[in-house]
Amino acid sequence: MKVGTDGVLLGAWAPVPSPCRAILDVGTGTGLVAMQLAQRVPEAQVTAVEVDEAAARQALQNVRQGPWADRMTVVCQDFVQYRSEVAYDLVACNPPYFVDALRSPEQGRDLARHADMLNYYSLFDGAASMLALGGIVAVIVPAECRTLAVDAAFRAGLYPASACVVRTKPGKPPKRCLLSFGHAPQPVAEDELCICDEDGAYTEGYRSLTVPFYLHF
Repeated sequence: MKVGTDGVLLGAWAPVPSPCRAILDVGTGTGLVAMQLAQRVPEAQVTAVEVDEAAARQALQNVRQGPWADRMTVVCQDFVQYRSEVAYDLVACNPPYFVDALRSPEQGRDLARHADMLNYYSLFDGAASMLALGGIVAVIVPAECRTLAVDAAFRAGLYPASACVVRTKPGKPPKRCLLSFGHAPQPVAEDELCICDEDGAYTEGYRSLTVPFYLHF
């Protein structure tokens, strides 16, 4: 998967704890979210894990061509087998989501979109095991999968911290949900974001959130 709205939203929205010295991007694809987080958190070392070899090669190429290469590492490995001695302050993931959809003829797109290899339970179990005290796990999921993601996180010992419901336009059903989780129960800060207004123009909310990552908006 290349640059998409879901990844841009996650990389721009993910809450950053303080201090934040180590960040993990799970299923980085071509490195979009990892590079956004490296831009946002100049003191952090960022590790990007990707199971697909072709995508990992592209991520590595993108990282090397970017201004944060000295703080970024790309690992080509299945996250379920990934182990690290580092405790991460922030774990971000734009997880596979077409659980029941027909498979495409392109295997790489299948790996990025299907939850066969990385479901919500394995994601949160792995993230929780490597999360620093006071750390945050941030994801973007289809709106209809919010309850499933919250349940999987709870089973891993993580509690909702904040949420942002994403609509394409005002009055439309929610399309995506941005979620963050931490170790302790707390009141959930809930927000809403519309990407476009009734006329199809980007809203001020979407612009202000994502404009730091566009050369031309």
